[in-house]
Formats: sequence, C-alpha cells, structure tokens
Amino acid sequence: MAFHETPDVDALIEDLRTLVECESPSSDPVALARSADLVARLGTARLGAEPERLGIHLRWRLGGPTRVLVLAHHDTVWPVGSLLTHPFGISDGVLRGPGSFDMKTGLAMALHVLGSLDDRTGVTLLVTGDEELGSPSSQTLIEDEARGADAALVLEASADGGALKLERKGTSIYRVLVKGRAAHAGLEPEKGVNASVELAHQVLAVAALGDPALGTTVTPTDATSGTTRNTVPAEASFAVDVRARTVAEQQRVDTALRALTPVLPDAALEIEGGINRPPLEAALSADLFARAARLAAAAELPALTGVAVGGASDGNFTAGVGTPTLDGLGAVGGGAHADDEHVLVDRIADRIALLRALLLDLTTTP
Repeated sequence: MAFHETPDVDALIEDLRTLVECESPSSDPVALARSADLVARLGTARLGAEPERLGIHLRWRLGGPTRVLVLAHHDTVWPVGSLLTHPFGISDGVLRGPGSFDMKTGLAMALHVLGSLDDRTGVTLLVTGDEELGSPSSQTLIEDEARGADAALVLEASADGGALKLERKGTSIYRVLVKGRAAHAGLEPEKGVNASVELAHQVLAVAALGDPALGTTVTPTDATSGTTRNTVPAEASFAVDVRARTVAEQQRVDTALRALTPVLPDAALEIEGGINRPPLEAALSADLFARAARLAAAAELPALTGVAVGGASDGNFTAGVGTPTLDGLGAVGGGAHADDEHVLVDRIADRIALLRALLLDLTTTP
C-alpha cells in the first residue's frame, strides 16, 4: 500500500480475519507472544516500519516527539479454542468472531489508517497485550507515552450506534480483611470474636459509601468467612468494586475505606488494594469531541454522538496524566465479551474516514 492511498475496507477485513483467527487471551503468554508476532508483521507491512518490541507490547514511533498517541490492544477475553464455536465470518453485513468488536477491528483500523498517511510526524501507535487484565504491565508505558502529547485517540469499540465514549468511570479495587478469634461454636462461643458478624457490619458500612447522585458505586462483591460449621470464624474477607466519575470521588471513597474501624471488641481490619484506573472526565474529551464532530460534518459522515460509560479502558490512564483523550473510535457493533460479539461492516468505512480526518487535523493544526 502506498502511503497516500485511502484505506481499502476489503484489505482491512482480510487483516482483521488474520488477527481474529490468531487467538490471544490475556492470560495465555504463549498465545499472546504469537499474537504480538503477528501484529508486528502486519504493522510492518502496513506502516513500512518495524515496531519496538516491549514484551507483549508493540510501539511504533512514526517520527518526532509524540504529539498524538494512538492506542489499541491485541489481547482478548476469549480462550484458545473459541474459534471452534465462534468462527470468523460475515453474514448479511455482520462480521463475527472472538475479539472482533473488542477490539481487533480498531487495531486493524489503526494500522490501515496510519499506513495511508503521507506525513505521520508526531504520531505514535502503541499496541498493548494486557488491557483486559487491567493493564498491569503496560500502565506505566501508556502513561509515559501520553505525557506531553496533544491528544490520545483510543481505538476501543464504540458505544451503541457508534457513539464515542466521552466519559469513563475510574475504577478502584479493594479487599477488606477481617480478623477475629476462633472458638468452639457450641461449647464457648463467647470466647471468640466472630469475623462473620464483623464482616456483616463492614459490608453495610461499605455499601453506604456510594453516591448515586454523583454516579459513584461502591459494591461489596465476593466474600469468604470461616473454616467449619462449628467454629467461630477467626477470619473473613470481601472484595469491593468502586466506580466513580471524578478523581475527587475516587479519593473520597478511598479515604473512607481506609478509615473503617471494627464494630466488635478485639476485631481488626486490614484494607488491601486501592485506585486502579483514574476516570476519564468529560473536560478531557470535550475539545477533541467538538473537533471530531466538526470534521465529521464537513466530510458528510454520520453525525457524532457521545456518551458516558461505566467501563474502563487505557484511555483512563491517558486522561489520568492530563492528556486530552477521545475514546470509542473503533468498530460499530456490539456484544463485547459475549456470544453475540459483532461488527457492522457497512460502518467500517465511515469510522476509517473519521479517524483519518482526525489524525490529519491533529498533526497539521495546533
């Protein structure tokens, strides 16, 4: 492909088929290495340059300091063998296959659109391999690459109907550990400190930390307690999932969780975990969305809409370091992580056109 050509949808779909048929579950190091090799080969062919290999992550710095960071990931939630029950295919304009919507179509778009540009000065493409796990090994890489950039464009799949994701809640993950004292439940229960009872008190206290008016959810999830039926439990624990729209709310909940105190005499608490991903707040996407909407209108592309979503992405990290971020620029379709995962083929062309126009505008206009 010559760099001045408009991306060809058929060629993109062929690359997409290759990507989908190379299964890449986040928890399988062998499969991820194989997938990273494939992405490197496809990217080298489309971009005319080899990537830097950073383990299961790949980075193409396409000239000069990073002004625009394009983010994608090649890992999926689908285990090896999923192709047997969910094969790649296209029927009645609907493309299916494990990881096709989340987010291998977006990855293919990035490779083809960047390959179509004459001048890619200031653009960096970063393709990571652990996003579905919370990006434990790529977070610092993403943040370092985003710092100082004018914009981060995230090729995650769109929301319903092609809406861009203008807000993402931040996520925090905790485990509350309860320490009690064991005793025989029949002979001398009064000598024990019942960790299950303390856990019940703490679950209610934690659940009360949410603020629906602000969109903050604080949800106790899995819980464990005790050892045998006739023993006062000496230990218990429960997990807590926190979602918040603002950094201030994340920090409020974090402070409150760490300030929990036992209700029962001689019980003790420990709090593990903390803030995992900062939120993508609306202020950091507003200007980029306005620019994208203007470009879409000028090119007579479908009118853009934007939504706030609860799920997190690597765009949370770019926003967390203060970089303007626009998310959900990838496929239009639905069913992420589900049996119905699919991409609408007739929307690929307009998504390519939008991404290309946005990249051209960002690299030529201050």
